[in-house]
Amino acid sequence: MTSSISPAHKHARHSKAATALVLGAVALTSATPALAQYRNDISNDMRRCTAGSGPAVMVTVDHIKTSTGKLRVQSYRATSSEWLQKGRWLSRIEVPAKAGTMTFCVPVPAAGKYAIAVRHDVNGNGGTDLTTDGGAMSNNPSINIFNLGKPHYTKTAFDVGGSVKSIRIQMRYM
Repeated sequence: MTSSISPAHKHARHSKAATALVLGAVALTSATPALAQYRNDISNDMRRCTAGSGPAVMVTVDHIKTSTGKLRVQSYRATSSEWLQKGRWLSRIEVPAKAGTMTFCVPVPAAGKYAIAVRHDVNGNGGTDLTTDGGAMSNNPSINIFNLGKPHYTKTAFDVGGSVKSIRIQMRYM
């Protein structure tokens, strides 16, 4: 038995199927899984903050009290739904602390508004010890009992363009 479908019709059917496959593949590769955009532990690679690199944030942290424990630098999108929300940080660099000043390069996914949080876990126990640990945020907002150490995202937000943005953060300890 011969097929009653014309060659032109077969070609159109195959073209539609091929188009559907291509569109499906594009959707899969361009859609970032929801969790893949968050919680990226990265190394402090200063080469990512050289001229012509970006977008990235060069973060200089001053007034680190002691060379014990770990210093953690985390980037967030500067939105109310993401700033300091559990699991909503974009990238994290965690390294042994060094007293004085340390500099970090934190790449960001695209130009936009971001905020940085820094924590010094002085004894390295992974917990927050209010009497010894230090903390700080981009734009150095005041931290007090009224905002419970969580200033509004608009107080910590800064713009990053297509290149490297440099900021300074002052550590604070109780």
